[in-house]
Amino acid sequence: MLIDTVAWVRIEGGRILCARPRGKDVFYIPGGKREGAESDLETLVREIEEELTVLLAPESVAHVGTYEAGVPGLSDDTVVRMSCYTAEYRGTLAASSEIEAMTWFSYADRAAVPPVDQLLFDDLYARGELA
Repeated sequence: MLIDTVAWVRIEGGRILCARPRGKDVFYIPGGKREGAESDLETLVREIEEELTVLLAPESVAHVGTYEAGVPGLSDDTVVRMSCYTAEYRGTLAASSEIEAMTWFSYADRAAVPPVDQLLFDDLYARGELA
């Protein structure tokens, strides 16, 4: 089974923005699953507005990479695909009612995120973008 997601990569000062949904104990790169026939861009803009109360600037969206990994606790044939994008935003970052906490992680925090997110951390660290 494929879980197809998009994620917003926001790096400031060598740290990446991560969020923990209400009721979960794991931090994720912000984003989520598409609804219906949404494009990656439509999904990204909607999810980030829902989770972090900011509006992404569609003209600034740039693909960072797409990663796939298994999901701990789910069947071996379950894979998450995470298409990652950077984008500028308007507004003030704030956790919505869906999000219990948001924080900025460095590479040292890699173990606190799921396997698919760890692949992104590895790439960003190798590029010198993550402290």
